[in-house]
Amino acid sequence: MTKQTFSSFEEFWPYYVAMHSKAATRWVHLAGTLTGLAVTGYGLARGRLRYAAALPVIGYGTAWPAHFLIEKNNPATFGHPAWSLRGDVRMITAMLAGRDAELADTAAKWLAEHGTGDGED
Repeated sequence: MTKQTFSSFEEFWPYYVAMHSKAATRWVHLAGTLTGLAVTGYGLARGRLRYAAALPVIGYGTAWPAHFLIEKNNPATFGHPAWSLRGDVRMITAMLAGRDAELADTAAKWLAEHGTGDGED
């Protein structure tokens, strides 16, 4: 698949979700992000500023392998870092609100219209 270009986050969003089409990928992202937030929060509460690095290290350290091993694609972060961060927050918020099925539907629709997403970016 060729590199995708987008003119807005709202245009990017369905693509982002499609790059997380498998529930396992989304749940690995959620677990990594929440673990990173917990470690960061703990560290900051204890006055250990170096723990602030836990969020990106743990978050991305768990999320990126999920793309290679589960989705068989490249993380959208590689081509769209700012929108990917925003997308991750929106995706995790939807999951915590019990809307994972909505994400699966969005992914399936985008993939049906655009292809499988293999080899993204």
